[in-house]
Amino acid sequence: MSDDSTPHTPETAPPGTPSKPFMRVVKSYVLRTGRVGPGQQRAYEQFGPRFLLHYDASTPLDPAAAFGRSAPLIMEIGFGMGGATAQIAQTRPADNFLCCEVHEPGVGALLKLCGEQGLENIRIFRHDAVEVLDHMLPEQSLDGVHIFFPDPWHKSRHHKRRLIQTPFVNRLARHLRPGGYLHLATDWQPYAEQMLAVLSAEPLLQNTSPADGDGYAPKPDYRPLTKFENRGLQLGHGVWDLVFRRV
Repeated sequence: MSDDSTPHTPETAPPGTPSKPFMRVVKSYVLRTGRVGPGQQRAYEQFGPRFLLHYDASTPLDPAAAFGRSAPLIMEIGFGMGGATAQIAQTRPADNFLCCEVHEPGVGALLKLCGEQGLENIRIFRHDAVEVLDHMLPEQSLDGVHIFFPDPWHKSRHHKRRLIQTPFVNRLARHLRPGGYLHLATDWQPYAEQMLAVLSAEPLLQNTSPADGDGYAPKPDYRPLTKFENRGLQLGHGVWDLVFRRV
């Protein structure tokens, strides 16, 4: 959700993971190195057992058991340092947020926020989101998906690495329940245009933006402005939100 980390698919699959053509083609994150600070390390030790989930390809996730309650399930793919994620969870206490991130300092930072703020509606996979979708979540199991500020891969030769492409969007749509939503945001206009084209072409999704508009949605109230986004807006940079629903 920030410039520190981006949504992801694996560079290589773990031993024994079935081969998937999509996973071989799309490279949608770079695992950036970063030092886990003392506070984040303590958060792993103190709060990890409470908020971290174990990835197990052989066992589907039981959300009610993982969260200790039944509630609408929202998946967030790539949350950076977790500040906005924590704010959204506070704003929407009736929803459960299943968050996937591979950047260890970011996971540690969100664990710290969860523990300090008592955010019982967050659970975290420190694992690739695509594998979680493929092996631990059945289709039509999600009420929403958030992907905020994924890596835009600015250079033309790198566009194939972008996360928001037709096969992945179809995968997300199939995991949404009818009426569930997909919310994307980006501050890079060419990527916003690609996102809009890809989502509009997915037959399982319908744009919530008015038909006579430009296809982009007003920023939903629950998505907070990050410091990075605020700086961009002050410099005159745009931000584009897209909200589509599963038909």
